[in-house]
Amino acid sequence: MYLFKPVLVFSLCLLAWPLWAQENPVHSFQLENGMRVIVKEDHRSPVAISMVWYGVGSSYESGGITGISHVLEHMMFKGTERYPAGEFSAIIAENGGQENAFTSYDFTAYYQYLAADRLETSFKLEADRMRHLTIPEKEFLKEVEVVKEERRLRTEDNPTSLTYEQFLATAWLNSPYHNPVIGWMTDLDSLTVEDLKSWYQKWYAPNNAILVVVGDVQPKQVFRLAKRYFGELQADGIASVKPQKETRQRGERRIKVKAPAELPHLMIGYKAPVVGQVDEEWEPYALEVLASLMAGGDTSLLQRELVRGQEIASAVDADYSAFRRMKTLFTVDGIPAAGHDVAELEQAIEKQLQKLRTQPVDQKELDRIKAGVIAGEIYQRDSVQHQAIIIGMLETLGLGWKTMDEYADRINAVTARQVQKVAKKYLVDDRKTIAILDPQPIDPANPPSKFSGELRK
Repeated sequence: MYLFKPVLVFSLCLLAWPLWAQENPVHSFQLENGMRVIVKEDHRSPVAISMVWYGVGSSYESGGITGISHVLEHMMFKGTERYPAGEFSAIIAENGGQENAFTSYDFTAYYQYLAADRLETSFKLEADRMRHLTIPEKEFLKEVEVVKEERRLRTEDNPTSLTYEQFLATAWLNSPYHNPVIGWMTDLDSLTVEDLKSWYQKWYAPNNAILVVVGDVQPKQVFRLAKRYFGELQADGIASVKPQKETRQRGERRIKVKAPAELPHLMIGYKAPVVGQVDEEWEPYALEVLASLMAGGDTSLLQRELVRGQEIASAVDADYSAFRRMKTLFTVDGIPAAGHDVAELEQAIEKQLQKLRTQPVDQKELDRIKAGVIAGEIYQRDSVQHQAIIIGMLETLGLGWKTMDEYADRINAVTARQVQKVAKKYLVDDRKTIAILDPQPIDPANPPSKFSGELRK
């Protein structure tokens, strides 16, 4: 009975997809200063989300200033002459809204979620700090210490995160994905307020920003408000970024990270292409299906074979994202079950990968997996925030929001033979990096900040 349920969901999703796109159109505008405005109507609830995306993230940073994009994100809440520190958040709260921000390798974004009729408040505040941030040295010195403490808690005192950071630094030699988004501690120690002011002036301009609004709004009205508040801002020269193409890998790389932890952890990564940067446009979508096939739920291959079947792993996962600025990693990670070690788990994972390289997946299994991938994406679109994030990400990466509406068809078109081809082509030793967390005794007076018995996310 269970096998039929995903197929039914899949069929319903495909039927609903064209109607959903028609009833929720996307509108695109551009201001004279170069700022793009993307509006998606969704009238199911009287709310809206406003997001400003900047085309800069940690992958734009050079050595010596790693983490500066994230520190600047923190400082964006420290005020302008018109709205001093704390007033931005207070005004949003007074209007019943929620606000936050995030920094990634490829972009930085700020958002407010509020009643649709309060959208003007969001624009007024966001436009002001786009070009008028004050960045006082006293506030900077306090905030960089906050970021350093965040790094201590989330990375240096977390054995899984620490291992993952070392894993990425080993996998990438000259790709900027070598550096952590939060930055290396030595760089944070030497960061200055002048560095931050220069970074702000270099990247925070309307012609390097995209405004995304999703919710119960009228596109023409949104554009008029955007023109009123953002249209008066002056464009600036945005520096071009030199290509940082990863050097060819010439064999497996392997590291061991010793840190206080309760359990060992195995991480395996394979260099893989992304959408828009590959000869065969179907490959990234086949890799997404492969990741879900391997670890997409309780009935997935690795769960079925290694967790419940052979009981070699207590937890296992696979992950891949088709949408990045540069080449990425297809990762598999796991924790050995009691009575088994990392070497046994690695061998067991390799055995399952070899099957995927040499044998096409069963068609019924493939259909079930594709159904789950598509259904999962469609159900997330009930959230205006998720819709805005997808649009903003695709636009900032230069792929365009229409890629969102092609996703279901692309996944549905993936064949069993294509899944086998990408496994055989990309999940190979010359693309592989392995990191092993070697647990060390835990000091009771200084335990890790987070229990290490969980998979990296």
